[in-house]
Amino acid sequence: MRTFLTPIDRLTLCLLALLMAVMLFFVPTVHAWPQPGLTYLLLALTIISLAVLDRRAGTGKILSSIRVFAPIAIIAIIFNSLGDLITGIGNRHYDDILIQADYALFGVHPTVWMERFNDPLLTGLLQAAYMSYYGMPIALALALYFRENNDAFNSAVFAILLCFYLSYIGYLLVPAVGPRYTLGHVQTAELRAGPVTLWIRQALDGLEHNKTDAFPSGHTAVALVTLVYAWKYREKVLSWILVPAVSALIFSTVYLRYHYVVDVIAGVLLAALTILIAPKTYRLFSGSSDRPQG
Repeated sequence: MRTFLTPIDRLTLCLLALLMAVMLFFVPTVHAWPQPGLTYLLLALTIISLAVLDRRAGTGKILSSIRVFAPIAIIAIIFNSLGDLITGIGNRHYDDILIQADYALFGVHPTVWMERFNDPLLTGLLQAAYMSYYGMPIALALALYFRENNDAFNSAVFAILLCFYLSYIGYLLVPAVGPRYTLGHVQTAELRAGPVTLWIRQALDGLEHNKTDAFPSGHTAVALVTLVYAWKYREKVLSWILVPAVSALIFSTVYLRYHYVVDVIAGVLLAALTILIAPKTYRLFSGSSDRPQG
């Protein structure tokens, strides 16, 4: 019998199963284990329920749209759940190794070197560029969705989700909090920023339950994958907007002290890996040997 689950559904369910297995293995040390466990179970049930209801309802536009854009909420919920999970797995952070790698490559701490550009206007612009990351994948998904190119939409969303999920595995394997927490003692000046920018930074810090998300730079990886797929599926206007936006975003990750440069390098490599394996992985999860049409 043909399954009613899409490749996107299956990919997310596989990640949830992996996270549940990790949580169960580390139950003695994951003190808050009921919360992430219940979260993963509810997410899995939601995905399956939406698939069943969508199948029974046929092509109901509202339900189909909810199912199609559910990953926006799902990736945010999974990301925040990682905080308790990573803390329970172990207290070891790898910032010291990442700091040493940056210093070995450049002979300086890049965030300290960037203090020469410290300017409130630049900080505000780069904070906006950093935040544009949240809208980039959604903008591409909406463009493809309203163009009614289902194959392109499914292929692009699958690749972006794959990139997100691989970055989450990176956070589990190499927990690190980033230079904003570890290099304050060597920074000679605070970032100069206006009140609105400061409020945005504080709001982001408050909303992020998972603080160990430095390596790899998911911002870099997801932004690059979004740009590549926008170009691949001929979203020319969006592509030309994304080129400077993604460039500014990548620069902002280090300037704003969220990431080490090695995090960004890892993010670029993760984007390349995602672009390389996404088509084959999509076919694997669809149970088809046919290449999705673009």
